[in-house]
Amino acid sequence: MERSEVKRKARLRRHRRVRKKVEGRDGRPRLSVFRSARHIYAQIIDDARGHTLASASTLDKELKSELEGLKKREQARLVGEILARRANSQGVTRVVFDRGGYRYQGRVRSLAEGAREAGLEF
Repeated sequence: MERSEVKRKARLRRHRRVRKKVEGRDGRPRLSVFRSARHIYAQIIDDARGHTLASASTLDKELKSELEGLKKREQARLVGEILARRANSQGVTRVVFDRGGYRYQGRVRSLAEGAREAGLEF
């Protein structure tokens, strides 16, 4: 098995382990993070109904111009801020953070800090 496949499977194992404990409820939906080599995606999910309440990523059209020339960690912070603003417009202020099996460092941490600065509690 290739090294990249081994790493992907290990992340999915960690993600399953984290998801056993982290669940979005009515009052506190789940903020889920997915990180690829180039982009970062985040969404707020109501697990009880299976609906996405808000989402943001580095591929959003309204963010494209702001992301030009920024480092990936700075881009992640902006994605977190935009996501928090969209969540607040939906009436969501408290969430449970699901890091998706990734370590809480780098882009994942920057996204979380950006969301906290923009008003999300977790």
